This record gives sequence, C-alpha cells and structure tokens, in this order.
Amino acid sequence: MTENSLILASKSSSRRTMLDAAGVSYRAIPAELDERAIEDSLAGSSPQDIALALAVSKAHAVAALHKDALVLGSDSLVVVEGKRFDKPTSRDNAAGHLRFFSGKMMELHSAAALVRNESCEWSAPSIAKLYVRDLSDAFIEEYLDQEWPEVGYCVGVFRIEALGVQLFDRIEGDQFTVLGMPLLGVLGALRDLGEIPS
Repeated sequence: MTENSLILASKSSSRRTMLDAAGVSYRAIPAELDERAIEDSLAGSSPQDIALALAVSKAHAVAALHKDALVLGSDSLVVVEGKRFDKPTSRDNAAGHLRFFSGKMMELHSAAALVRNESCEWSAPSIAKLYVRDLSDAFIEEYLDQEWPEVGYCVGVFRIEALGVQLFDRIEGDQFTVLGMPLLGVLGALRDLGEIPS
C-alpha cells in the first residue's frame, strides 16, 4: 500500500487510534453527508442494515471526491429494547439516555466498508452486547461531570477506553466492535485486496 493511499472517511478519534495501533497508513477525511436523511430512508430496516448502509454511504461520499483512492467508511449505532439511539444532543439528553440504558442490555451495531471509485469492494457488520448495570442518578451526574462533552460525540454515551467501562457488568463481542469499527474484518479485507502485507 502506498503512503496514505487509504482514506478513513471519519473524524472518530477511536477509529484513528485503532488504525494507528495496527500500523495502517491512512489519512482521515470526514464524510459530508446527511446521516439522518439516510436513516429516515431506511425506516423499518434492521439496525445492522442501517449501520452497514451508513458505512457504505460515508465511504462513497469521500471516494467520489478522491479518484482511485481506497476509502474506509464505518458507522455504529445503539439499540436498547428495540429503540435506536443516536449521539446525545445535550448533556440533559445524555443523562436521559443513561437513565433509559440502566439495567438493560445494549446492542452496539458497528459496520465498515471499503469503496474505490463507485465500487464497494468489501463491507461487513458486527455486533456487541453490553450489559449496563443499574446506574444511580448520582453516578450519572458524576459520570457526566467527568466525561461531558467528550461522550456527546459517542453513540451510547460512553468511551469504553475511559470511564465508560464503569457503565457495564458484562460485554459480549470483540473490543474493536465496542470501540466503533470491526477492525479484524477491515484488516482481513485490506490483506485480501493486497493493500497491506499478508
């Protein structure tokens, strides 16, 4: 793979950290698109399909502007008791999310896609199940005192690599999915495409 021939269509610090730690060379160019409009057009679709469609759409949006570049798009969304949650819009909204999550199982759907020009060369979804412990109002307020506004950029209102780990009793699924991108699948696809050494 030539220097920075891979483009990450994201401004997510956790996705950049994953690629950096894995030794993958890339440059980050966030996708400009109306995610809510895409979600609305997929009303009735499964959370997995929505996450996958958003990942592909982000990659396509950036690939359209960078001919011949391989573009990695990724997205995550959270579902609790059948209700889908977006990133919180305010601290009060974040507290409401956390109160709703308390004592429940959170499904975290992550997906990634690799697009070159107009062709999606690979895509895959992944899921993790995170069991939220019972959260007191006092804990929620103290947690947000320390983690806001950073968790305002995070679906699920947590950073698992920070204090967010304290929200959970148990997690089923790989750590990369929880961090927001199915990295092992991405690395396998990059090897299969001859972009990194196999």
